[in-house]
Amino acid sequence: MSANTLHDKLEQITTLARGKHDEVEAMCAMEAVAWLAGEPWSDAPQCASPVIAAFMRSWNDALPDADRARLLLPLLPDVIGTRTTDADDETRAWMATDWLVRVNVPAWLDLTPSLEAHAAALRALPPIMSSAVALDSQLVITAAWAAARAAESVAVSVAAGAAARAAEWAAARAAAWAAESVAVSVAAGAAARAAEWAAARARAAESVAVSVAAGAAARAAAGGAASVAAGDALAPTVTTLQASAQDLVRRMCTVGREVSA
Repeated sequence: MSANTLHDKLEQITTLARGKHDEVEAMCAMEAVAWLAGEPWSDAPQCASPVIAAFMRSWNDALPDADRARLLLPLLPDVIGTRTTDADDETRAWMATDWLVRVNVPAWLDLTPSLEAHAAALRALPPIMSSAVALDSQLVITAAWAAARAAESVAVSVAAGAAARAAEWAAARAAAWAAESVAVSVAAGAAARAAEWAAARARAAESVAVSVAAGAAARAAAGGAASVAAGDALAPTVTTLQASAQDLVRRMCTVGREVSA
């Protein structure tokens, strides 16, 4: 597909909707990717990385209607052609997990003075791009989650909990590696490991997307006039993290591709 054709088709999309749809009804972000790429109608197009698709589906459904098209439409052309290799998807999943732990959660922790030390500790962690680093970081991550829960901050505890769960999945994967033997190299074992990896990658990506929407959860929990105040207080953090999440998607889209200088 030529760049002009893609641009023309993209301009025809004015809104994105929550959830899956029939072709004549509406489209979510990943259904739009399938349509732009000329694929059969689906929210899991063959041209897209499963990790990026999982992230985009969850973020699409978590966003308010007013923000969805503004944030996601500019990313759609980049998503086309990202289905490369399993190794690339593993890298993308670690990128998402690292961003969740060292960028997203600290931004929420900074909203509560008593949690700023935990924010600094998370930012000081080395890049979480392997199970070994995830295991080494587990105590710092779970301590931040426990502190956030004790502080009874809805937005912070949602984000920190997502980070803790992502780290736990990483730890489980590392434990599975440690237990590997000759027996698990048979076809059935290989198939089971492939399925486990696919599920773990999707869950990590989905946790990132859900944590980006933690501000919306806090506003919903506050209710009434308090909801307006909560929204005003959280707005700068939400805006910053939304832009950072866009950058994360763009960086994940470059994995496995030749980038011209």
